[in-house]
Amino acid sequence: MSFRTLRGLAAAAAVLTVSGCGQKPAEPAPSAEAGQLLTNFTLIDGTGRAAQPGSAMVIGPDGRIAWVGPAAEARPPQGARTVDLGGKYVMPGLIDLHVHLGNVVDLKQDYRNYTRESVEKDLKQYAAYGVTTVLSMGTDNDLILPLRAEQRQSGRPAMARVYTAGQGMVFKGGYGGVPGLNQPVSTPQEARAAVDAQAAKGVDVIKFWLDDELGTMPKMPPEVSAAIIDQAHKHKLRVLAHIFYLEDAKRVVGQGVDGLVHSVRDRPVDQALIDAMKQRGTWQVAETLSREASMFAYGVPPSEILNDPFFQAAVTPAALAQLKSPERQKTVASGPHFHDYPAFLDTAKANLKRLKDGGVPYGFGTDSGPPGRFAGYFSHWELALMVESGFTPAEAIRTATGVAAQFLGAKDLGTLEAGKQADLMVLDADPTADILNTRKINAVYLGGRPVSVVKP
Repeated sequence: MSFRTLRGLAAAAAVLTVSGCGQKPAEPAPSAEAGQLLTNFTLIDGTGRAAQPGSAMVIGPDGRIAWVGPAAEARPPQGARTVDLGGKYVMPGLIDLHVHLGNVVDLKQDYRNYTRESVEKDLKQYAAYGVTTVLSMGTDNDLILPLRAEQRQSGRPAMARVYTAGQGMVFKGGYGGVPGLNQPVSTPQEARAAVDAQAAKGVDVIKFWLDDELGTMPKMPPEVSAAIIDQAHKHKLRVLAHIFYLEDAKRVVGQGVDGLVHSVRDRPVDQALIDAMKQRGTWQVAETLSREASMFAYGVPPSEILNDPFFQAAVTPAALAQLKSPERQKTVASGPHFHDYPAFLDTAKANLKRLKDGGVPYGFGTDSGPPGRFAGYFSHWELALMVESGFTPAEAIRTATGVAAQFLGAKDLGTLEAGKQADLMVLDADPTADILNTRKINAVYLGGRPVSVVKP
């Protein structure tokens, strides 16, 4: 993966004009300790308000937004650095509510790959693509906890902020998790004990997998999923379920699950599910449309995605060579359900639109991280697929920023307003005119500090 390192803010501060004459004392040199002024940009703030041309933002030395508004009204602190963005577009960093970290090298997944180095590499790659916060969905080992604690203590990490579900619950012999990491459960008692263990570690949410992998594996019984949900709620933790089938979505919503982390993909959602989700406040936490698209994208040569420089920036040379291999493409295309995957994607897209129109709360997530689902790129692919599903670009952006922060309960993230963390992307073109413009990344800031960004 290649990155370009942003020039230091000292270089950007060359736009600052300091006036003086005669014996007047020199103005103090611009200093990060005095804060920053970003000016001359169009603001897309993540609240759903219309884009605001001619904007400016004062970022305090703590990395939070001290003021945002019309550039003509900006009053930065004395000595603050000024960065003229030259008419570019500023939007909040993306928040991906369904990722997996650290277990994959090239295209090989193994729990032994999970190290502090591999996790930080993924989090830096997310940030380089403008994904400034992620929720890791149930395949972390315990080293994620001190890393998360360090981030929250500093408030200004140099990589994407992380939330975690720790180790999610998998039914014995069933689908999900990472072998060697996730310990299977087979009874309600074991399920409750597993939830207790995760709660004691201080995870942010509880995750479990309810799936039979298209009829090839045992499915978690109702009494086990009910025990997980009940025990999580005893710990005042929200619990999220991996589902595929409509009947399973109805089951866990009826049992009180707080969110679904994939769309229903076997058939159209019905009014009964919509009504139940609205009544209970159940979120469609993540749709993972990009996950569904990736299930067949690598089996149809020549694949446009493989030749996209924005994609290639996320992929190691070894992984890209494997993906381009005709032998591997033939293997993917010969899978027993390969020709079913496009229909699953179409169903997921249609169901997301039905849930949206029906008033069900929904968030944003990709299921990126497993082999072939690359950190950062998939978040932008997800936005494009949401627009294909019937969202406007502005709606998709709000879902992936302000709304996603609402799901996390992260009151200082997701929107570019006074008091919030200055986690943002600077774009060369208007993403509300064309969602593909989120890929034209000029700069990314985390807590007011620039980080390295992708170089397609």
